[in-house]
Amino acid sequence: MDFLHKVIGYLPDFNVYIYAILTLIVPIIIMKLTTLLTGAMKQPGSSKQKESTLMMTSDISDNVSMINEVLGGNNDIITREFFMNDSRASIIFTRGLVDTAIINNNILDTLIFNTIDDERIPYSLKEMLPVSECHEETDIHTITSYILRGETALLHEKSTKAIILKTSGSKDRSIEEPVTEQVVRGPRTGFNENINDNQAILRKAGVNKDLRFISFQVGERFKKELIIAYIEGIANETIIQNVKEKIESIHIDNVPESGYIEEFIEENTFSLFPQIQSTERPDRVIAALSEGRVGILLDGTPFVLIAPVTINMYLQSPEDYYDRWIPGSLIRLLRYTAAFISVFTPALYISFVSFHQGLIPTNLAISIIGSREGVPFPVLIEVMLMEVSIEILREAGLRLPKPIGQTIGIVGGLVIGEAAVQAGIVSPVTVIVVAITAISSFSLPQYTLSISLRILRFIAMFLAATLGLYGVIVFFLFFCIHLVRLKSFGVPFLGPAVPYQISDWKDFLIRLPIQSMKKRPEILKPGDKMRKG
Repeated sequence: MDFLHKVIGYLPDFNVYIYAILTLIVPIIIMKLTTLLTGAMKQPGSSKQKESTLMMTSDISDNVSMINEVLGGNNDIITREFFMNDSRASIIFTRGLVDTAIINNNILDTLIFNTIDDERIPYSLKEMLPVSECHEETDIHTITSYILRGETALLHEKSTKAIILKTSGSKDRSIEEPVTEQVVRGPRTGFNENINDNQAILRKAGVNKDLRFISFQVGERFKKELIIAYIEGIANETIIQNVKEKIESIHIDNVPESGYIEEFIEENTFSLFPQIQSTERPDRVIAALSEGRVGILLDGTPFVLIAPVTINMYLQSPEDYYDRWIPGSLIRLLRYTAAFISVFTPALYISFVSFHQGLIPTNLAISIIGSREGVPFPVLIEVMLMEVSIEILREAGLRLPKPIGQTIGIVGGLVIGEAAVQAGIVSPVTVIVVAITAISSFSLPQYTLSISLRILRFIAMFLAATLGLYGVIVFFLFFCIHLVRLKSFGVPFLGPAVPYQISDWKDFLIRLPIQSMKKRPEILKPGDKMRKG
């Protein structure tokens, strides 16, 4: 019996077995649920509705009627009929989307007041019109699509083809500095909502004959243009093909913003981490294309997507490369530290104060105990009150006009923090911990990663309040396991740390001098591994 008691004495407590079972079972349950939900989402449920073919005829009246019928007879669709010599012609365009000066001066004036040989009209119309871009179409649905984009369709009674003329001239926002990604040193150019402008901005980055653009049309009812950009010879063909297939599989009525595209083509829908980067900065896109990544431009939004991505891209700023490498590296290391603080500081504070007071230095422990005297809530409630208040203030600051929003954010934080301490609802130490956490999250250059870390912070806090440091460590292990399993278009999200790529570490935690970075990231498997020079 003594031997049995000795053996039992060496066995861990019962709660340790419970923790171990939870550690084993919870990830398995999460994995199974994720697999089930992902499989359900991938089940075919939406089939693309193909439009029936409707071709032009030899009767111009029928052609005009068919186009107007497809367009629904709306009052912003303008049909202008006129005579060229003795033959009938019509132009159809959308009011507000076209440049009327081009229509009046370059189309109507040329066709009405110039004498054209009737026999040559079907062949010479394109040649005689002073319009920069034009081509012929015969399918009614294709013609209407061009009309709704701001082009003008020219129909003639002696032709069974419509001439599509480039006349789009809608008013767009001018090119400005991106509000969400401002830098101290660097270009002040940002994308706008016009995809043609954005495409031209990428072209202006420098003369590059290998820069390729592939155009797609997305949206079943509200059709929009989407363009894939990459550099031929550098981007991996497998990645390009993967992006193409995922975009072609998108079937939805409307794509109002590139965030929709991001959700459709990312590999893990249930992950908190963004697996595709969005940016308003052309220099960031050009840098990504030069490394072998792919850019995705959508008409109607200034946010361009970059794929594939790794987690270190969310902690890098274009300024890292514009400043000298030593300050750039130190600031980058500071961002990594800030990311760690923004996730783990409240959780560590809760676990130390609630479970492991012995690990706190004596003087500091006495100071914390003194500051918490009279506070009626447990430390978790204290921190939650302040964290929720900060999140509400942050959202209020975003929604209000810019001058008022900044004032509300600063004044609100000071007033609430001071009032809460004086009322004895929270301790001053808690206010300091929450303030450091909030400031650290503000220092991250990418807003999408900041949101993910804010959510993870709350999960870590609950685990810390329940299991102490053990809960924080379990959270950290799940955190690492998830990141290791995560991929973006086949590229490990945690690269180049996992899998280990020593050559890519030149631009990972720190940035070495540009002269030493002669190779492109190997993790992307680029076609041309060497940078020129």
